[in-house]
Amino acid sequence: MITNPNIMISDAACAYIKKMIEQDKGLGFRLSIKKTGCSGYSYSPSVVEKINPTDVIIDRGDLKIYIDSKWLELLKDLQLDYIEENKSGLKQKRLVFVNPKESSRCGCGESSHVE
Repeated sequence: MITNPNIMISDAACAYIKKMIEQDKGLGFRLSIKKTGCSGYSYSPSVVEKINPTDVIIDRGDLKIYIDSKWLELLKDLQLDYIEENKSGLKQKRLVFVNPKESSRCGCGESSHVE
């Protein structure tokens, strides 16, 4: 069992996640994966309202990250970032997931195939 998934979170992603938690009055941030999409898996981030006793907790001081233990092996070594970009005059803000275990992504970028 992995107890340290070595998930790297950029300062920009931390700041964005903290704002999400504050707005939703949550306890922390939960990261999971769901089977979906045309490539198989999609990241499922959410604000934690209730603690799941099977989650692995990463304590970053002022930010608690709850990792769904069911998907821990696939989330190991994940890098999480936050970007703001302008595309065709529209400002997009989003979390970006970089996983060394991904072998491909679908055309829309919503799901990926993980080895």
